[in-house]
Amino acid sequence: METIIKLTAAQLSKYTSQRSGEIKFGERILTVPKDKDIWEFTKECDAGFVLFGIPEDIGVRANYGRPGAASAWEQALKSIVNIQHNKFCKGSSLLILGHLDTSAVMEAAAGLNTNLPEERKKLSALISEIDKEVSHIICTIIGAGKIPIIVGGGHNNAYGNIKGTALAKGKPVNAINFDAHTDFRILEGRHSGNGFSYAFEEGFLKKYFIFGLHENYTSKGVMETIKKQGDRIKYNTYEQLAVRREKSFSDEMGHALGFIEDEPFGIELDLDALPNVASSAMTPTGFSIEKARQFVHYFGRNKNACYLHICEGAPELDNEKNNHLTGKLIAYLVTDFIKSKEL
Repeated sequence: METIIKLTAAQLSKYTSQRSGEIKFGERILTVPKDKDIWEFTKECDAGFVLFGIPEDIGVRANYGRPGAASAWEQALKSIVNIQHNKFCKGSSLLILGHLDTSAVMEAAAGLNTNLPEERKKLSALISEIDKEVSHIICTIIGAGKIPIIVGGGHNNAYGNIKGTALAKGKPVNAINFDAHTDFRILEGRHSGNGFSYAFEEGFLKKYFIFGLHENYTSKGVMETIKKQGDRIKYNTYEQLAVRREKSFSDEMGHALGFIEDEPFGIELDLDALPNVASSAMTPTGFSIEKARQFVHYFGRNKNACYLHICEGAPELDNEKNNHLTGKLIAYLVTDFIKSKEL
């Protein structure tokens, strides 16, 4: 498919820092050979997980956020290939497909002003183009019997992930979202703040749980919408769990799983829920990285967990000396997910 830029074996080798006496992930990770059809190889290969990148920040910009999320894919890739291949996690369980070719839409979006209604509409139209590609790719990966791991990009891509999973399963699916925000804003044209509301409205999303919502950044209108859909949308807040301690983290994970596990579900993790991680909506307060890793492991081990999406990381917004750390964090979350399925 021409919209996927495949990661070649030569590129994989270039990213991998080999060391005598060690085996790095990049020395065992699978890539699609030049002479092979991308989807035939995906279906036939032994890897159970397929890693795919969406290097864009158009959805973030259309939601008045800070651009930079397009840089997460390459930084994550550099970290993932340099993990140790060992008994805890094996590189051979992962196929790196490559990334969506977003060059044309990113170029088209570059000169658009979010504050001008007509130009914001153009940004939304570009996001809809990405939506079509993402949903097709996710549907095809799941249809091949594999588990997608998606590195964004903005949280607008939750829509394509959910739609693609629903199409592959032939029915609406559920989602759990570890996030400071609901991303359930009004249907005003696509952006990073309404991926779930569009998926819900169009019948692809059945039940939705928002985990760790920040009370200070959720509008009254969104809360009223969620209340009206109380049988299909549930949430807890960061303040309930970590500030007032009205609920425990582990109990709430169990409660959330009980709500969504009756159907196939996607795991969505927005890095802006973690304090001081470079992202489009960076926060000084939130759950620890250890809590995020526990979350990914806990939900990933369920048989109905269909994919993992890590989004909104923006390494280029970090201090230049530390901009590799976001990629390293993503690598930890990716391997936590893989281990949850294999251990």
